[in-house]
This record gives sequence, C-alpha cells and structure tokens, in this order.
Amino acid sequence: MGSCRVALVGAGNVAQRHARVLAGFDDVRIVGVTDVLPEAARKLAETHDAPVFPDHAALLAAEPDAVYVCVPPFAHGPVEEALVAAGLPMFVEKPLAADLATAERIADRVARGGVLTSVGHHWRYLEIVTRAREVLDGRQVRLVSGAWLDKVPPVAWWVRRDRSGGPVIEQTAHVLDLIRLLAGEVTEVCAVGDGSPPAVEEADIDAVTAATLRFASGAVGTLASACVLGWKHRAGLEVYADGLAIGIGEDALVVREGDRQQAVAGDPEAGRVAVDRAFIDAVRGIGADIRAPYGEALRTHRLACAVAASAGAGRPVALAATAHA
Repeated sequence: MGSCRVALVGAGNVAQRHARVLAGFDDVRIVGVTDVLPEAARKLAETHDAPVFPDHAALLAAEPDAVYVCVPPFAHGPVEEALVAAGLPMFVEKPLAADLATAERIADRVARGGVLTSVGHHWRYLEIVTRAREVLDGRQVRLVSGAWLDKVPPVAWWVRRDRSGGPVIEQTAHVLDLIRLLAGEVTEVCAVGDGSPPAVEEADIDAVTAATLRFASGAVGTLASACVLGWKHRAGLEVYADGLAIGIGEDALVVREGDRQQAVAGDPEAGRVAVDRAFIDAVRGIGADIRAPYGEALRTHRLACAVAASAGAGRPVALAATAHA
C-alpha cells in the first residue's frame, strides 16, 4: 500500500484533532468526511481538501483503506456494523458506546470478522506510562486511587445518561483504562452516586460518583468522578506497592521510593500522534503496535459500565471475563 486513504465519520473536536494529526503524515490522505451536522462536515472536509458524504453508508464510495469513527457515545453501533460488514479497518474513539450491550455486540462482530481495530486510549502510548509499567514490573500493587475531577463539557448530549452513559463511562475512561493497565483486572466494584445532577438544563446524570474496586491480584482501589468544577482539576491515579508510590496523569509521572523521588514531565500530544501512527502503520502492514484493539478496550468499557451500574442499583457488581476480550 502506498498512501493510506482514510475517511472520518464525525466532524467534532475529536475528529478534528485526528484529522490534524493524520494530515501531518506523508503517507495518509483524507478521502471523505461525514457528520449528522452537514456544516461541520463541510468545514472539516474543506480544511483537508476532501469530499463530504451524506452518511456513513455513502462514505464507502470514497473507497477508504480505513475509517475513523468519532461519534458521540449514543451514536455508536450502526457505523461500526457497516464497517465490519465491509471488512474495513476502523479506529473507534472512546467510549465504545453509551451502554454495554452495543459494545458487546460490536465486539462479537469484530471478533468474527477479523477486522483490524484500534480504540483511542492514547494514554497507553505515553512515555511516562511505559516508564510507570517498568517501575511496577515485578512489584505487587497494593492500592490504587484514581480520579477524574472536571467540568461539564459544552455539548448538550453529555448531561443525558441515555446519550453519554454518564461521566464514569464518558469522562473517566482514560483513568479506568490506566488502572487496568497498571494494576490488572478488577473483579468487583461497589459505587454510589450523589443522585444530584450538575446545574445544567436537562441534566439527569450523577454529578459525583465514588467507587471501591477489588482486583484479581488482591489489591484494592478507589475511584472518584466529579463534573462540578469550572476547570479540569485532576485526571490520573496513584498506585502504591511496598515501599513505592507512583502518581501519574496525562502530563506527569512522579515516582517515590523511600527518600528518592523522581518527577518526569509527560507529553500528551505525543501520545495522540503515536496512537494514530500505530494504527496507520498497522493498516499499511508495516507495524503491529496497536495497544488497545476493540476487544481490549471492551474490558475497560465493561469496568466503566459496572461502576455506573453499581451506582444506579446501589449494590456491588462483579465482573467476569468473556470470550470477546
């Protein structure tokens, strides 16, 4: 394959970011854009000298080599089903859906179709995350404390549970994915929500959620989620082992062992570029560094959905592995 022909479903902020990154690759050509908002699609397409298509079905006429699915949580499902049926590699932005059933259905089709996939967990490509994994190698994790403390994003669908899935599913996905990556699989969650939505019109989500986590390794953890601020206050986690404390987010890593402490700055943009580069290389057959294919990302989505379900039901929820992951 020479130039990789890429099409985008969705033209919002995340799609625009991917388009900017992809446009910087010499071996990529953006060949089509579609969005339910025609004006948004037109603007993004014009920026990259690409045609606009009325919907994802029509987009296939562009004959892309791969498609980026950058749609809101509630819109996932039909697009991925069409791409799997067409046998097209797809990059899917997180979260996988607003619910669990949709993601499980798509995962089954992806597994049966053998389609190449990648999901936008770009934190996995950060150098500081690689460093944290190296530090933890061979150490027994005892305690994990994760948090995403932020504002309400400026999109109307976000505050509706049936549209976004709620903050734990839509907003804390990166932290939950990092928790799994550094501490292993979670087997049980017990969560509570405050039952009070943020002060936004038509909101019905919990503004605050707290959860405890039990890991297969025997470790325990906590998760805090809040969308009551006017700024992004904190997004990351702390990991504790015997004689070791690690604090990590998208932009920094701090490692302390006894009296020795090391702080390393992170580069969030490098992770965003690397996740796209890895996907394009895989599509072109010149690389194999996809760190969150759909089945792996499904494990993180199951965890997020379990926390949300526990908060909604007021009882613990157990997690079990299935054949898709």
